[in-house]
Amino acid sequence: MQILQSAPALQAQTEAWRQEGLRIGLVPTMGALHEGHLQLVRAAAAENDVVVTSIFVNPTQFNNAEDFRLYPRLPEADAELLGPAGCTALFMPSVEQMYPAPARLRFDFGPLEHVMEGAFRPGHFNGVATVVSKLFHLARPHRAYFGQKDLQQVTIVRQMVSDLSFDLEVVAFPTVREADGLAMSSRNRRLTPADRARAPRLHQALQLAAEQLRAGHSVAAARQAAIDYLAQEPAIKLEYLEVADAQTLQPALEQPADKQPLAICLAASLGDVRLIDNVVL
Repeated sequence: MQILQSAPALQAQTEAWRQEGLRIGLVPTMGALHEGHLQLVRAAAAENDVVVTSIFVNPTQFNNAEDFRLYPRLPEADAELLGPAGCTALFMPSVEQMYPAPARLRFDFGPLEHVMEGAFRPGHFNGVATVVSKLFHLARPHRAYFGQKDLQQVTIVRQMVSDLSFDLEVVAFPTVREADGLAMSSRNRRLTPADRARAPRLHQALQLAAEQLRAGHSVAAARQAAIDYLAQEPAIKLEYLEVADAQTLQPALEQPADKQPLAICLAASLGDVRLIDNVVL
């Protein structure tokens, strides 16, 4: 596995691969890798000739400086995991490589920017779109792989790919979970033992809402049942829990679940660790 640290080096390598007719898979990450990331790398290796995995903790998508400072960084351990998973090249740029000058372009994703993560993290998706578009230009992948845990991010990236005519396929993989249902996340390692024991309640709340919807209860009733369930654990600070159209992520209409694909999404904090999760019906 190659380790590339400059944008020109990645561009030169991916251009050479394209000249050879090789298909490129890209797995963008912020590191602190877990099994969810590795499943994406394995899938990319199975479906492409070569795989680029990027590790870059992108400052422009953090609107909390402390969260950026505390985000786990484990480059040596990550590199040891990637080779056996099928990664061909690991791209680990500095901030200066990715942002030789502050980005002035602003993305506007319309209604997508004003719900859930967009509402609670202003500017977050502008930062995501900026860095992902840079990675697409540098790596020139045929396919790019993302996890469904970041459902709104996947939706944003799909819209950007469509609007800007990127010649690539966005591939989303189901959320990978721990045995107790907690969605795998790089932030999980920051949980205290007590908060780690509480964290599976997030997925349990989503499952409860899903069961209510499948049983024919209204969107409002299902949402409230999940909120009430989480309220039983005071250590969980809920930011939002929404039932949305799975395609647009706009608030779901009051109609049976079988009339539209639904996504139940939440964000909550345990201590100083913010976690997100979702289920799609």
